[in-house]
Amino acid sequence: MRVTASDPPPLLVPPPIATANLTLSDGAPIRLRRYGAGPVRLMLSHGNGLAINAYLPFWEPLARDFDLVVFDVRNHGENPPHDPRQHTWPRITRDIEEIFHGAQAHFGDKPTIGVFHSLSAVAALLNAVDGGPPWRALAVFDPPIFPPPGQAVHKVQVAEMEQLVARASARPVAYRTPEGFAAQLKQRRAFARWVAGEHLLFARETLRPLPTGEWGLRCPRNLEAFIFKTNNDPTLWGKLGRLPMPTIVIAADPDLPDAGAPSLICRALHQDAGINYTIIRDTTHFLQVEQPRACRDALMAFLQSTHLMPAH
Repeated sequence: MRVTASDPPPLLVPPPIATANLTLSDGAPIRLRRYGAGPVRLMLSHGNGLAINAYLPFWEPLARDFDLVVFDVRNHGENPPHDPRQHTWPRITRDIEEIFHGAQAHFGDKPTIGVFHSLSAVAALLNAVDGGPPWRALAVFDPPIFPPPGQAVHKVQVAEMEQLVARASARPVAYRTPEGFAAQLKQRRAFARWVAGEHLLFARETLRPLPTGEWGLRCPRNLEAFIFKTNNDPTLWGKLGRLPMPTIVIAADPDLPDAGAPSLICRALHQDAGINYTIIRDTTHFLQVEQPRACRDALMAFLQSTHLMPAH
């Protein structure tokens, strides 16, 4: 991809002020990165096949007011590869709690809020309803919670899951360059709403260099497909009423002609269970890199309503 004078400057992930390398109870390595030093901590993670660094337009400005700890799910992002047999929903759900305690041990105890998208959001909720760590609050972005068979959105989610499994399984094993991958992403209508510079940032943060000189997926396509395929626990829906902490679902727009299943799920969950809910209009499942400021504003409004916003 040739750079021209009209291209926006690249989005570059700044160096963290501190890092910590955790080893989880099954040996999986997780690299924590800390930004900011506010009195309240936000811990942030990402969706399936992605990387938290790719959400930079959303989270970087939050470091002005908060102590941020960002991390990737196992076998994603900056984490070295680990045993694919352990790449399962139960294990990732358990990881959330271990990572919470690891951050407190390495960076000190602070009131901590979980801010999660998609895969990490569902895992955090699965963990929280069974006890989980003492989050002060949870903000979950467009979580694809599996609807029980009686829900009208059940068939929609099953159909979309099948599409996602097929798409992930067919992804190229390698790309010539991140720039070439970014150019492909720009041509996809599904990614047309991303902010300037996001396509290249996304490509750089979800690929790693290979010995061949090409670039491979940081999260192997078979693991990405397996997580999509096995996101089928219908019991979480009925347990969300037992969440012990303030929680908000920040969802993509369910009224778009191309609205994805997660946005419809979030609306149905709000209608069925009354969970706190807000919509970011004209966004898809990638809402945090489509309208990062609106997503931050929704998060800030929630934290102010729960008296967790740091004082200036």
